[in-house]
Amino acid sequence: MELKVLEKKGDKLKLQVTGESHTFLNLLSEYAWLAKAKQASYMIKHPYLSEPELIVRSANPKKTLHDANQIIMDRAQEFQRGFKRALRK
Repeated sequence: MELKVLEKKGDKLKLQVTGESHTFLNLLSEYAWLAKAKQASYMIKHPYLSEPELIVRSANPKKTLHDANQIIMDRAQEFQRGFKRALRK
């Protein structure tokens, strides 16, 4: 994954996310909402000719994305622990 800042001003952060698709961007934008984003969306202008762009608006978009990633990691670890418990039975 490669990130490039396309726009950063005030409450808006727009990133180009090279190497990712709907799967990760949908997950990240969904959890950005849980991290109190005012807007969290992405777009892929053309599936073969353009890279995805993620837009986050909040009081502090950088912190919002950090918090969203932390929630994702916490839930993934929770799933991993539950999965290991289930396999032991």
